[in-house]
Amino acid sequence: MKVKQHTIKKQVELSGVGLHTGVISNMTFLPAPPNHGIKFQRIDLEGRPTVDADCDLVVDVSRGTTLEQNGARVYTVEHVLAALVGLEVDNVLIQLDGPEPPIMDGSSIQFIEVLEDAGFEEQNALRRFFEVQESIQYKDASREVEMVALPTDNYRVTVMVDYNSPVLGSQHASITDISQFKSEIASCRTFCFLHELEMLYNSNLIKGGDLNNAIVVVDRVVEKDELQHLAKMFNKQHVEVKKEGILNNVDLRYKNEPARHKLLDVVGDLALVGRPLKAQILAARPGHAANVAFAKKIKRAMEKASSSHIPYYDPKLPPVMDINQISNILPHRYPFQLLDKVIYLDDTVVAGVKNVTMNEPFFLGHFPGNPVMPGVLQVEAMAQTGGILVLSTVDDPENYWTYFLGIESCKFRKMVLPGDTLIFKCELLAPIRRGIAKMRGEAYVGNTLVCEAVMTASITRKES
Repeated sequence: MKVKQHTIKKQVELSGVGLHTGVISNMTFLPAPPNHGIKFQRIDLEGRPTVDADCDLVVDVSRGTTLEQNGARVYTVEHVLAALVGLEVDNVLIQLDGPEPPIMDGSSIQFIEVLEDAGFEEQNALRRFFEVQESIQYKDASREVEMVALPTDNYRVTVMVDYNSPVLGSQHASITDISQFKSEIASCRTFCFLHELEMLYNSNLIKGGDLNNAIVVVDRVVEKDELQHLAKMFNKQHVEVKKEGILNNVDLRYKNEPARHKLLDVVGDLALVGRPLKAQILAARPGHAANVAFAKKIKRAMEKASSSHIPYYDPKLPPVMDINQISNILPHRYPFQLLDKVIYLDDTVVAGVKNVTMNEPFFLGHFPGNPVMPGVLQVEAMAQTGGILVLSTVDDPENYWTYFLGIESCKFRKMVLPGDTLIFKCELLAPIRRGIAKMRGEAYVGNTLVCEAVMTASITRKES
């Protein structure tokens, strides 16, 4: 799995009809900055409102997943979201000039293709995985639905479906890593049973349905007059089925294509938790309602386990900058180089790590027998973290100095001791102007704030 966040390199577009609304729309994928996440934007509506890909914004699960926010709705988002998850794209803005993404061929493969055409760009931020630590379960006894998320070190999904149908019967599909999504799952098309068509049509759904973008499973004998009615429904001259199987004799891409498409839907709907997952997902008879309810349970567990204002640090993951890269930017050296890693960096925020050990030279005198990290050195380490942010705004950081100009509202809230891992976060309070940067700095040990200050610094070119 990718370690750092990714976006796309360039804007790409595609067009088509929406499955349920029948409205033709143009959809544009645009690059987005780190931590932006996946957002939709209805550019056809006044104010061009955005809609976050968030399970708490789901308002309808009638044969698809519908989001609503800021007075705007976006229908049938799951196939697009599944493509993004399958490609491990974290940050993108999806502009629509209609209410629903194009259904294309009923799968995710054409979204995959256009996104690959855009190319992918690695960003200076680590992916914030939610690693499931204990079983998370969802059950709907009335529909015999069961879903569970189990701990594992990657993202794997297994789906079982049982339609009590002589055509499909029981099927299962699985991927053991999300990297398999493109080759094994992305091309699998949406489907429904013949007996569901009339209900969906009368419910003003599948207005954009076509035998080219959906598989219709025929599990009973069909009379000639019904075939004529279906032909009229789909604006075809005629439709046929030679035996119980698939309407219009469409060939399945896989024998278990329906189960694979259900897995596609699970991946797309679970994208609505808002973070990449490390979990093994087992799903029996899933559907959009169950997927979204399960996503909400995962999101609640995720919220309980994390504090969003504290930088996320996983020592198992490679940093954005290691000690050698830091040394190429900052002029500080032992014993005054106080920053070990940079774990996040964007235009306004930086996060870094300092591992405090008993071997620090300052513990020889502060205080012997009662080692406590000096508060002024905590501020210095925080300032060096901020220096990375300031120097990242110039093309040749090795040719600049950063100098302290002021410290305000500085507070030391808890002692820092040998064995502690300090996590620093510095955020610009205003754009850098005339070489002057003002930022708020915070230092944490675990979930505890130990130091904070507002710092002002100048960035000055070195004399040649």
